[in-house]
Amino acid sequence: MSDRNAGAEAGAVAEVTNSGAPRPRSRAPLFVAAATTLLTWASAYVAIREAVRGFPPASLALLRFGIASITLAALTLPTGRVRLRALSRRDLLGFVWIGLVAITIYHPALNAGERTVSAGASSLLINTGPIWTALIAMALLGERLGLRGWIGTALAFLGAVIVSVGAAGGIRFEGGVGFILIASLCQAVYFVTQKSYLKRYDALHSTCFTIWFGTLLLFPFAGELWRALHTASPAEIGAAVYLGVAPGAIGYLTWTYVLSRLPASRAASLLYLVPPFAYLIGWAVLGERPDAAAFLGGIPIILGLAMVNAGRKPAAEPAATEPAK
Repeated sequence: MSDRNAGAEAGAVAEVTNSGAPRPRSRAPLFVAAATTLLTWASAYVAIREAVRGFPPASLALLRFGIASITLAALTLPTGRVRLRALSRRDLLGFVWIGLVAITIYHPALNAGERTVSAGASSLLINTGPIWTALIAMALLGERLGLRGWIGTALAFLGAVIVSVGAAGGIRFEGGVGFILIASLCQAVYFVTQKSYLKRYDALHSTCFTIWFGTLLLFPFAGELWRALHTASPAEIGAAVYLGVAPGAIGYLTWTYVLSRLPASRAASLLYLVPPFAYLIGWAVLGERPDAAAFLGGIPIILGLAMVNAGRKPAAEPAATEPAK
């Protein structure tokens, strides 16, 4: 690896044995990254409910990820941690596609759904994504959950259905629920597609390229955003800023690190823990009290997640490779 890219790739380099084989690292960074992702993404559902009152769905997505883009650029470009020249021409269109699915389509759809669906119910519906992720990863990446994994996934999905039926009045392909299910499919495509690029790019580069391209594709809504900024309340603007910094810049970075350490299907299954956090935050901040279904559905979610991940170790981090030119 050249000196020019050494700094950008330093965070991805694993310890290597004398034989050249990567040595497994401590699980602590993975646990911290997963916990940060879960907490920030759970809080996003509550913050969206506040911000979407003052901004149309697409302009809110532009404001949120414009802030996330500026945050990531300020933290990485001056220090050389991320270099735009690290992106090869062959991967340019790939990251444009990832940004389109993960940011440009996913977030306006999620914001539109949040206008009519509660914070907790939204998080549960969007987290049908692990099922789509497992199916797509099986077809495109050759990942296999095994019998125990699929039983665990079925249990977690059953829990999501119980809570969604109780909290959202049933799952219907119309209105806000339909938008959220579209977002769920986009999330799965994003996870699986990004996974293949993490073989050539570390989590920091992959996160920055995804968010930057996705934000650029939202620029047609700049005029709408400008008008909304003149009428939005300070609380609504503050919620949008929070969405950009915490769930946006930080949450996406820690999630990409988790995805780089685990198979896409197993990493996505961790997101079943988002709904309980979202319900608690929604209860505390918005007064959306969880009903009995929320607690009953949480039991199979936790059991299913344990079955998917029990007894499995995260893969050792591979030695970093220099991004293709």
